Amino acid sequence: MNILELSEQEIGRRQSLQELRDMGIDPYPAAEYPTNAFSRDIKAEFQDEAEPREVCIAGRMMSRRVMGKASFAEIQDSKGRIQVYITRDDICPGEDKDLYNKLFKRLLDIGDFVGVKGFVFRTQTGEVSVHAKEITLLSKSLKPLPIVKYKDGVAYDKFEDPELRYRQRYVDLVVNDGIKDTFLQRATVLRTLRNTLDEAGYTEVETPILQSIAGGASARPFITHFNALNQEMYMRIATELYLKRLIVGGFEGVYEIGKNFRNEGMDRNHNPEFTCMELYVQYKDYNWMMSFTEQLLEKICVAVNGKTEREVDGKIISFKAPYRRLPILDAIKEKTGYDLNGKTEDDIREVCKKLDMEIDDTMGKGKLIDEIFGEFCEGTFIQPTFITDYPVEMSPLTKKHRSQPGLTERFELMVNGKELANAYSELNDPIDQEERFIDQMKLADKGDDEAMVIDQDFLRALQYGMPPTSGIGIGIDRLVMLMTGQTTIQEVLFFPQMKPEKKAPKSSVAEWSAIGVPEIWIPILNKCGYYLVQDIKDVNPQKLQQDACGVNKKYKLGYDNPKVDEFAAWIEKAQSVE
Repeated sequence: MNILELSEQEIGRRQSLQELRDMGIDPYPAAEYPTNAFSRDIKAEFQDEAEPREVCIAGRMMSRRVMGKASFAEIQDSKGRIQVYITRDDICPGEDKDLYNKLFKRLLDIGDFVGVKGFVFRTQTGEVSVHAKEITLLSKSLKPLPIVKYKDGVAYDKFEDPELRYRQRYVDLVVNDGIKDTFLQRATVLRTLRNTLDEAGYTEVETPILQSIAGGASARPFITHFNALNQEMYMRIATELYLKRLIVGGFEGVYEIGKNFRNEGMDRNHNPEFTCMELYVQYKDYNWMMSFTEQLLEKICVAVNGKTEREVDGKIISFKAPYRRLPILDAIKEKTGYDLNGKTEDDIREVCKKLDMEIDDTMGKGKLIDEIFGEFCEGTFIQPTFITDYPVEMSPLTKKHRSQPGLTERFELMVNGKELANAYSELNDPIDQEERFIDQMKLADKGDDEAMVIDQDFLRALQYGMPPTSGIGIGIDRLVMLMTGQTTIQEVLFFPQMKPEKKAPKSSVAEWSAIGVPEIWIPILNKCGYYLVQDIKDVNPQKLQQDACGVNKKYKLGYDNPKVDEFAAWIEKAQSVE
């Protein structure tokens, strides 16, 4: 990396790095450092009357106060922070005081990883701290952390820009309180979910992510090319069809917690790569699944929050079972006043027009109903609500309702105005399933790029016989949002998908060379803030020379400084460039 691409702090840290090596100190030692305690536990277990406890801790140095021969530092480990008291004569008992005077006071920087051996005590101000007897550099940090500073109760230099936080999650986790807690709570959600399913006797499995047919949901897939087979493949949009194959194969219940991929939009509630849990259990129906789901979510909420309620965006949401159950057409009638029971596709189009909705000819009956529900109903269900009994046209993988023609045994769980889960009494009639797939292909022919494709192997599996089965899919990212009180999906993903970083445009080496600038001086001009050839066309030659030659001197580059006439020539040629 060219030194001119670095900030002054970064340059200083690299100089310190070299000084450390010159002192014979390895800034990145390989040996194990035998820690035996964590900050939070040290504080919780401290007793004033007990014998001083010997500890060995390690972490990032997050602050430092040097006061002559004694200093204080704050170390941040994986569980929190603790103060360390360091004196020159304790860590340098001999004549050589360089470990304190040079290493600690001058060559260590905020963000460096250090190891400390010493004993625990309470300072005169009452803070439980570690009195260092030995200090070891474990890893040198070359980039400065954006440490928040406080003055008169006002915080400065906060690392709070969402785009920067999501791009540099590693920095976000270090400097912002509470971020790690969200992801620890995410781990609790997954652990509780997995333990509950395991205790119920269901088997966790893995199914292909690369698939020859994008099936199991209505969504636009990501497409890739499989070179070995010379075949187009799809990133899976759902695990459903493979999990049902395993039910055909004789498993009582199977589940998978894994990534799905949908080539659709990104917003506060959607990420194109997301985590989903799908569960399928033989001899069950959607009524059983509703009861199982509400008990599962209640248990997860208690594990994460210690109670059955969680505040989300100023609203208290109760996950205490049971939840309201409401047929979708009744929900639409309740929210819009229109009864869609028995209505044809043309009738529903007329209702959409009366509701001033934007629709198009590619939308079939199911899509139209889905659009009405999405616009007028979905966002109104804050407390957990099972929306049930969807029309056949909306549910190509669902068993027909046992008592209501034209409907299916399906539910979606709505919480805080968004879908959290989707479940069925699974369709196990292979002839009916094939007809539903054919209807989906007709929608595709009309232009619906989210319609399902016929999966002939799945139909073959059904023909061998699948027992009565209920299945559910739960969006893990949305579930974590609810359980942690977050309102954007990016806050519960370590590394959400982002647009490419914007970089300042720069003229190429060839473009600078065309106006006579030597290649070695191009980075210098960039360092002065001149990124494009056009940037220098209105600059005074003396100022340009002063700026550029000042950088040459400051960074001790040792180049021969061009005369002012040369800078003037560059400027004159730049003025002729369009």
